[in-house]
Amino acid sequence: MSIPSPAQGVWWLGPIPIRAYGILMVTAMALATWVAYKRYRARGGVGEVVLDAALWAIPFGIVGGRLYHVFTTPESYWGPGKDPWAILRIWEGGMAIWGAVALGAVGAYIGLRRAGQRVGPFADALAPGLLLAQVLGRWGNYFNQELFGGPTTLPWGLEIDAAHLPPGYPEGTLFHPTFLYEGIWNITMALLLIWLDRQFRFKSGQVMSLYLVMYGVGRFWVEAIRIDEARTYLGLRLNGWTALFVVVLGIILFFVTRRVGAPAEVLPPERADYFARVGKQDVEEADDSARVAVELAEEDEPLPDSREETAI
Repeated sequence: MSIPSPAQGVWWLGPIPIRAYGILMVTAMALATWVAYKRYRARGGVGEVVLDAALWAIPFGIVGGRLYHVFTTPESYWGPGKDPWAILRIWEGGMAIWGAVALGAVGAYIGLRRAGQRVGPFADALAPGLLLAQVLGRWGNYFNQELFGGPTTLPWGLEIDAAHLPPGYPEGTLFHPTFLYEGIWNITMALLLIWLDRQFRFKSGQVMSLYLVMYGVGRFWVEAIRIDEARTYLGLRLNGWTALFVVVLGIILFFVTRRVGAPAEVLPPERADYFARVGKQDVEEADDSARVAVELAEEDEPLPDSREETAI
């Protein structure tokens, strides 16, 4: 009944190593981009804008994810017997979602501004895809046999081979499969996020705010059962504090965007200045959002009805 450790996480194509972790990371990026593309078009946007943003967000996200990991676990790269050049070998593992999302957001912002598009609709389109992409990232941890939880006697415990067994634990010990827990949580939250987005007329940025809350809550719980080495402050792992901060940030952003946010639909660049003024008014009710869209349509050609096209 237990979950076996992977038979291998690396395959060789001649002298070239093909790592499961790397394959899953590339697949995760493609999945997030595809989901964002479909949802952005359903909001009336041009799909190519998503590709432009991704060209900036992905490299920024990779750098951010690696930097956060290195800064929070410096003992893995500096000190006696350590190899600082290992920082560049990202295919061996060691990426942090917090840094990837933070710096990836900077990259996306640059790409969107260059395209003359607002950030909010893109972020909302991307949010469910991020959750699904993170599921694949956790399976990368499974193949690397890393970041699992404490010992357990539950039937779905994770087997870890002798080469990756933490010190002090006998062979045959089963561990909490945190990759599976977080994966189930993320899939559930992604589906819930899509359903909520269809049921309610959210303002621009509110879906991404809910993503921050949902993922932060799940990550806080997972951090509490992990046993890998981590910096702690006041008895709480650093990533636990980060998760709490993200949850609070998401709650604040949700209510701020509810009050002053633009409609969730994509506005062409020439209309952005118009809504910059409208967004400062009290537009708390969904009818107000619809009224603004009608006013814009009367000034120019009609806005596409984003709710008629089925969104992911």
